[in-house]
Amino acid sequence: MTSPRNSESSKRSKASSPAPMRGGRVDETKRNWELLIAGDFNERHVELLETLVEVPKNSSGTLYFDSNGGSVYTAMSLVTLMQVRGLKATGIVLGECSSAALLPFAACRKRFVTPHSTHLFHPMKWESEENVRLEEAAEWTRHFQQLQEVIDNMLATLFPIERSKLDTWTQPGRFVTGRELVEAGLAEYVEAQ
Repeated sequence: MTSPRNSESSKRSKASSPAPMRGGRVDETKRNWELLIAGDFNERHVELLETLVEVPKNSSGTLYFDSNGGSVYTAMSLVTLMQVRGLKATGIVLGECSSAALLPFAACRKRFVTPHSTHLFHPMKWESEENVRLEEAAEWTRHFQQLQEVIDNMLATLFPIERSKLDTWTQPGRFVTGRELVEAGLAEYVEAQ
């Protein structure tokens, strides 16, 4: 999970990268929707939130995941928006659901994976190309230590999973298969039709 601090290279790639959440369909008669969360969350904060706001409040739908994560702030915003709007989401991992993408996946009421889907759990990472003063770097360090605890508690509550088990995946970081998520009781296998 990375910080939302902008860099010139991420700004340049924004226009050419595919949208991480698109192809959504809303069936107003059934109030059932399907949305795709794909790619990196960085630089997509507004687009992701706008798409989730477009679905009806208190409705049910499916979130398809194929994302390596990105900004943890975007992930926390998505979870909050899902909860505040009463969205009853089913999450399906198509290939990868890693890093910050794990938060909205954990917030889904039902979660489905394949035996070999990929889920990278790891501590937050801070990236910046900006020059910062020592005092500012110390404040970022303090903030990220607190934020890491918040994120770990959110994941433990949303999935739900014992913190001790979560810590074995997060520290220092581990790829967890869909099979392991199913064995831990956090997801079920998706059935292809």
